[in-house]
Amino acid sequence: MVLIAPSILSADFSKLGEEIIAVEKAGADWLHIDVMDGHFVNNITIGPVVVSKIKKISKIFFDVHLMIENPENYVEQFVKAGADLITVHAEACNNIRLIIKKIKDLNCKVGVSINPNTSVDKIKDIISDVDLVLIMSVYPGFGGQGFIEDVLPKIKEAKELIDKTGKKIHLEVDGGINDKNAKSVIENGANVLVAGNFVFTNKDYNKAIESIKNPKL
Repeated sequence: MVLIAPSILSADFSKLGEEIIAVEKAGADWLHIDVMDGHFVNNITIGPVVVSKIKKISKIFFDVHLMIENPENYVEQFVKAGADLITVHAEACNNIRLIIKKIKDLNCKVGVSINPNTSVDKIKDIISDVDLVLIMSVYPGFGGQGFIEDVLPKIKEAKELIDKTGKKIHLEVDGGINDKNAKSVIENGANVLVAGNFVFTNKDYNKAIESIKNPKL
């Protein structure tokens, strides 16, 4: 089953609550929440306070993506704010195993992400310890970027490693997902698709979500 996680990075923040309710009603499975610190990536977005506020209006699964340095210093705050899953970047972690354990000890699901230029080998040894692997199909920092086709073999490679674990581990892809490339992403093994710009710039959220959840053959 393919899950769709609209990224609020592309939502209209002047009416964020309304936007979240709208995509939830339109069939979104998860809500993807991009957290940026201005250090690991150049942009700055939101913190735990905003997450805690929007948690009050929504029952949807909160998929919190930390694009920040020293994530171990902030995971507890995001769990308390309402994160159901926290994904950290392998490139930002000095001790990835320690951070995975810390998140799990907080009774939160954990994911690990890699950028387009990072080899899957970097996370090969810890895949069996996580609940989700996130492959970035754009360079993180800003919404609205175009999908990088070169990541397709990496998605397939990650899927093969996941299958070898024998565990139920989600494979998520984030960046430039639309109705033109969703089919290829799914065929290569992804089961969670993050779509920000494509969903939130579409007049019909329901139609947009359906077109990437069940792309035409």
